[in-house]
Amino acid sequence: ATGCLPGRHELQGNSLALLEGGRLVHHDAGHPDFLQHKRRLTGRALAMPTLAERLVAIGGMILFSNVSPGAAYAHDPDGFGHVYHRAGSYAPGRKRLEGARALTIGQDAEGEQLMTARFIGEALIERSPPLAILWLGEPDATQHLQPLGSARQLASLRQADANAERVIAAVDVLRNRGDDVLLITCSDHGHQTVSRVVDIEAELIAAGLKDSRESADVVTPTSGTATLIYVHPDRADRIAGIGAFLRSRDWVDRVIGPDELAAVGQAARHGLEFAISLKSDDQPNKFGIRGRSVEARPAAGKADHLGCGQHGGLARYEQMPFLMIEGRGFTAGTVTDVPTSPIDLAPTILAHLDQPATGMDGRALQVARAQ
Repeated sequence: ATGCLPGRHELQGNSLALLEGGRLVHHDAGHPDFLQHKRRLTGRALAMPTLAERLVAIGGMILFSNVSPGAAYAHDPDGFGHVYHRAGSYAPGRKRLEGARALTIGQDAEGEQLMTARFIGEALIERSPPLAILWLGEPDATQHLQPLGSARQLASLRQADANAERVIAAVDVLRNRGDDVLLITCSDHGHQTVSRVVDIEAELIAAGLKDSRESADVVTPTSGTATLIYVHPDRADRIAGIGAFLRSRDWVDRVIGPDELAAVGQAARHGLEFAISLKSDDQPNKFGIRGRSVEARPAAGKADHLGCGQHGGLARYEQMPFLMIEGRGFTAGTVTDVPTSPIDLAPTILAHLDQPATGMDGRALQVARAQ
């Protein structure tokens, strides 16, 4: 959405903490109101402009999404474009759309098909904005609930492929009528199989490094196979001990401490002191799919994903999403080993639209390939 790293746009993770009234408060960034809450608290939803804002002068953005509400709304929290989501759809100015104009679907195969059809008919063919985004909830939703390589997980892949095929066919129609389309087909992450679930909060309490489940001295928002650790400024005396404890655990692959956060694109705001990537290995699951990881016990009320798919950390397979680009500036049928990141997508889109990408951390992949 921004082409920037978390330390600059300020959305630190799928789960995070904010200092509110002198107290660390845990938040699920997937909640539909999270970014509006952050705006009320800090004065801004995101600290960097989104593509929706950057493109408003030339026709704007239309997004159809069936992922978490918070993730969808992060593409346009300030209401510059059109966002369609099952939890609520919005026109510019964050004017809520009702009735037939809203996106009333389930997070299931039928909902994905209906959303894809509307995206093609309304966004691509009829309205044709400079930027149109379709963010499918599958196969991610199923992979969190089913073993990787299982029949139901493979069926979700076929479903996603079928919806992508319909979009690709629609893009061919646009090109035949003369539109210069840059088609980007990608995933934002891969998956690991959860081999073990660890209650990090309980471990810190047992070690005397957090007062209790309810205490706000140390907060541990979990993001699947990773966790962020926040320490209240009044308990800075615990930081060194927490770091030493984490580095001694057999469920940790990497501890990124306060002095290293900037190197991974994070920033020590609101008491953030550590980012942890949990233990992983290259062993296969029962269906032969390689890559297993420890999962941090989810927040109360959420189920763990033992034996199923998860992501969030720095293990091999969760960092192996695919990226395919077709259009001007890219040679058909070629494969490149140039390292890429999701933050490269926004500047790549802006380069195609001949718009500046001022202030972005990513770079246009047209330029990267040329170099």
